Amino acid sequence: MPKPKHILLIISPILLLVYYFLIPSPLFKSSYSTILSNSDNEVIGASIATDGQWRFPAITKVPDKFTKALICFEDEYFYKHPGVNPVAFGRAFIQNIKAKRTQSGGSTISMQIIRMSRNVKNRNIFSKLFETIAATSLECSYSKQEILELYATHAPYGGNVVGLEAASWRYFARSPNKLSWAESALLAVLPNAPSLIFPGKNNAKLLAKRNRLLKKMHLKGILDKETYQLAQLEPLPQKPFPLPNQAPHLLARLKKDGHEGKRVVSSLNSQLQEQVKSIIHRYNKMLADNGVHNACAMITDIETGKVLAYIGNIEGLAKQHSPDVDIITAKRSYGSLLKPVLYALSVDEGLCTPYSLLQDFPINIDGYCPRNFTETYHGAIFADKALAQSVNIPFVKLLKQYSTDKFLYKLRKLGLHSLNKSADYYGLSLILGGGESTMWELNGMYASMARQLNHQFN
Repeated sequence: MPKPKHILLIISPILLLVYYFLIPSPLFKSSYSTILSNSDNEVIGASIATDGQWRFPAITKVPDKFTKALICFEDEYFYKHPGVNPVAFGRAFIQNIKAKRTQSGGSTISMQIIRMSRNVKNRNIFSKLFETIAATSLECSYSKQEILELYATHAPYGGNVVGLEAASWRYFARSPNKLSWAESALLAVLPNAPSLIFPGKNNAKLLAKRNRLLKKMHLKGILDKETYQLAQLEPLPQKPFPLPNQAPHLLARLKKDGHEGKRVVSSLNSQLQEQVKSIIHRYNKMLADNGVHNACAMITDIETGKVLAYIGNIEGLAKQHSPDVDIITAKRSYGSLLKPVLYALSVDEGLCTPYSLLQDFPINIDGYCPRNFTETYHGAIFADKALAQSVNIPFVKLLKQYSTDKFLYKLRKLGLHSLNKSADYYGLSLILGGGESTMWELNGMYASMARQLNHQFN
């Protein structure tokens, strides 16, 4: 028969193993909103998570004001206990006995995280015991800062708002690191009773709850007298704000390209984005009477290749005009946009110079009869003028001389991968819009050419 000491030696590793695996990885199996930020790392777009919640991806730095308010309200000994605070437990037990009801739970922030991760609605003494043990395991696996980040990311804030960052944008229309002391205190107390946030309801209760915390912070020396008095005067938030939506088509593209539920920092310049959007909407109003309803725009920094503005389509169009289609990534005929490329390649290889005379008269090449847009012909025209006036015939003949195969090869090297058919498929019409490409590819190609040109003369 095994001795008690041997049984203990066998059981101890098993218990340690069970204790270690109390905390699953990842702790939360939640879906997250897709977040788009600009070049200053400010949120400019967000889409709701797949489960219908506004839940931002993990926050990486919890603001100091919120941290101080949260610890003061929920867990004063957060930095001193190992996940469980016996003093708080004892105090809660006495309060509940006196009140003859559950008035206080004595839960630490770590215990609350365990409760949130389990998402168990019916709680009893056994679930409380599990949370207590699991909280100590959590403290062994995560640093105090990481525990605060977990709380700030997953705390409930009323309705379908989850986490500090989502709550900050929904209730105050700005990032949490820009909140005042009063706003930070409100978001510290709200997860304790998230139902109080609904506009027009329970305002007095919520205000009193916030102000009690502000008073406590003042008494503890966190807030000076003037800051405390001014904070008390701040009103509560009313109707939730919509999330920023500066680049909806880029946000949709990111989700489609595998970034759903992630935080993406773009190179967009918010001020330039809004300026371009305003310009394109103004032109849309002028052109709509002529049946032109859709438009897109991109601005790229030539030197860095970074996209500074991305307008995929006109927002607010009627559904029959497909406002959700991102024209920047849609394949369209490029018209005469390849003429400058053929011109540059031909000059570079000595086939012509800017002052070479190119033939310009009606032609028939194996049944292909291109026309000039104006239906007029020059007979002969300088190469640079043919380019400036976008005359068709000289460039069809120049492409025949340069070789369609060779030109197509060069275009693909320049990034026009949408041209994926053979040279015979496109023929000489390749130079007049006989193929399809995207604005994204064309923009990159022109930016690359401009960059090379700048470096050549600098």
